[in-house]
Amino acid sequence: MARYLITGVAGFIGSRTSEMLIQDGHSVVGIDNINGAYDLRMKEYRLKRLQGLEGFTFQKLDISDKSIIDQFKNEKFDGVINLAAWAGVRVSVENPWIYVESNTIGTLNMMELCRLTGTKKFIVASTSSIYGEDPPYPTPESASSSEPLQPYAASKKGAEVMAHAYHHLYGIDVTVVRFFTVYGPAGRPDLSIFRFVQWISEGRPVRVNGDGEQSRGFTYIDDIARGIILALKPVGYEIINLGGHEVITINNLIKLIEEVVGRKAEVQYGPPNLADMRSNWADVSKAGQLLGWEPQYAMRAGIEKLVQWYNSEREWAKDILTL
Repeated sequence: MARYLITGVAGFIGSRTSEMLIQDGHSVVGIDNINGAYDLRMKEYRLKRLQGLEGFTFQKLDISDKSIIDQFKNEKFDGVINLAAWAGVRVSVENPWIYVESNTIGTLNMMELCRLTGTKKFIVASTSSIYGEDPPYPTPESASSSEPLQPYAASKKGAEVMAHAYHHLYGIDVTVVRFFTVYGPAGRPDLSIFRFVQWISEGRPVRVNGDGEQSRGFTYIDDIARGIILALKPVGYEIINLGGHEVITINNLIKLIEEVVGRKAEVQYGPPNLADMRSNWADVSKAGQLLGWEPQYAMRAGIEKLVQWYNSEREWAKDILTL
């Protein structure tokens, strides 16, 4: 079986991808700097689950620190899956430097690690935010990604093109996976679905930026993790959309969560955020053609899984900070 290095292993997508690889019999070396991008209790919960699995080892390290290369230069991996990142479009406007350090320089360090260790496969996480203000819908990978609206997307564009340079120079096989909006159990508390589930469940006001008619394409976490694992196959250098197949407005999302939770929301509308895209909707036909991937979870089924998890972990999940 294979041995993989996964960065951002305490993150939402990194932890679930690691679990699924270990369930398939592989081993995972996980690294994460456990930064305070959001409530640390969520990261600690995910990491504790992983540390109970045979085949998992962990080191607390920061991929933006060049010295990380020396930590692993004598190791052998079948692939590096780079999921570590500062995420979130709004915070990137306030502090773009940490995004460039983690997302762009961090990717450079991981590519250099692949070069030195002879690792032939590299996966790097990118974002639907890279498509900018007015892409075609559903959005194919061929749509322009050269007009990002915020430093977050710009830092991910830097990661993509750096990975291409290393592919060209050193023959490293690269899959860039552009994630759309991902949700599910133990998800990021700074994203809308977790916040809405918590706020509605606890009878708190549901705050919405803008009129709520903006839309997002959502995909359940297990579908995303399975797509990443399929993306370990040799492709040369490819950019592949994952997720965003099921589009819903924020207002209709709130109605769906109300139905599943069984409680009415108190919605409060505020001004729109200029860093936010009005919509996203992925064309995932390329993922189907190259990887044999297609989503398996319908939106309602995924929301039911999330609400079930929230209720089982409610004693502490109700106190997770959701700004």
